[in-house]
Amino acid sequence: MPVSLHHIVIDAHDLPALARFWAGVLGWRILSQREREVVIGPDETAPVGICFMPVTDRKVVKNRLHLDLTSAAEDRDAEIERILALGARRADVGQSGSESWTVLADPEGNEFCVVRPKETLVG
Repeated sequence: MPVSLHHIVIDAHDLPALARFWAGVLGWRILSQREREVVIGPDETAPVGICFMPVTDRKVVKNRLHLDLTSAAEDRDAEIERILALGARRADVGQSGSESWTVLADPEGNEFCVVRPKETLVG
């Protein structure tokens, strides 16, 4: 049997705060909270979740890995505004302005994108 994706791990300074932010963005909930690990997901039996782990250094460069979020076309701008209201901010990573995605950063500066509506992983 091949391996499967279990957690996406995000380094954080304030694990509970960043977990709350992402749980709010995704409509997930905090499933487990320990001093050195907070896990969020849709529920405990979901195939993939996000795990927040402590880090001491400051983020100083663009992420090597980021999350892409999508929503229905008619909801996209409203979702971006909702995410901004949760504590995200717009981020400039060198985009030209003609992209089909919007770059945001979470409260600790980790970039992520809200992409055009998608129905499949490749389309």
